[in-house]
Amino acid sequence: QVQLVESGGGLVQPGGSLTLSCAASGMIFSDYAMGWYRQAPGKQREFVALITKSDNTRYTDSAKGRFAISRDNAKETMYLQMNSLKPEDTAVYYCNAWGNGNYWGQGTQVTVSS
Repeated sequence: QVQLVESGGGLVQPGGSLTLSCAASGMIFSDYAMGWYRQAPGKQREFVALITKSDNTRYTDSAKGRFAISRDNAKETMYLQMNSLKPEDTAVYYCNAWGNGNYWGQGTQVTVSS
């Protein structure tokens, strides 16, 4: 079965950086568009970034210029490099795979606080 496992979350100070990873298994990774979403306490899950099968990328406005999404099809892994982190980036970050089905990971917590 398809599994998406996020890692790399943690506690970071404002202005700091983190890199999230999403390792996929049970699927033909290169056949899927991949994305990152996040959910802050008391808020709905929201889109952060996506990367298509052909490596086109899109970002939510708040992530533009600070976050970078990438994928390594050989490693079946997607990444989210996050720089200049702000307290409002605090959330659980979820990996999403969309293609022959729609799949979600379990999430990884990112906390931005001094």
